[in-house]
Amino acid sequence: MSPDQKDITAAIPIEERIHLVRAQRVVLAKDLAELYGVTTHRLNEQVTRNRERFPLDFVFQLTIQEVIALRSQSAILEIKGRGKHPKYLPYAFTEHGAVMAATVLNSPVAVQASILLVRAFIQFREVLREHSDLKRRLQDIEIRLAKGFAAHEQELQEIRFLIAQLEQPVDPKKRRIGF
Repeated sequence: MSPDQKDITAAIPIEERIHLVRAQRVVLAKDLAELYGVTTHRLNEQVTRNRERFPLDFVFQLTIQEVIALRSQSAILEIKGRGKHPKYLPYAFTEHGAVMAATVLNSPVAVQASILLVRAFIQFREVLREHSDLKRRLQDIEIRLAKGFAAHEQELQEIRFLIAQLEQPVDPKKRRIGF
């Protein structure tokens, strides 16, 4: 890893800049521009100028509801001052859109940062795959337990009945004293 790459990752925690919007992992234009070392205006300008390179599955503009949801989840936009009432709705870049943005910006920093960003997206996919494997294994265990309980339902009912009897208060008049 070169010194430039260390500077990029130290300044901007990439994993914290990836959000889930419309069932896709995306990076907002503000964060992507900061990562690529350009202004958001310059990034948006390049997206507009090269619209044919950015289909809707690469980049899309957020709705006001999505901006509000992201703001409430992780304080993406400042509550006071700049960003409180954005003039334009922000762009959201998918993994492919972020790489395409690096190609249209055509700077060494953008190329290095896009590599780091792709690695972060890959890491998210691996974690998601691990969680799906764990979820499947947990479901298998639950199914086996349910089958085991079904096989012993009669015994379980008897145990529940005995526990319920033990929980009943004892009538002091009927209680025997002594042997």
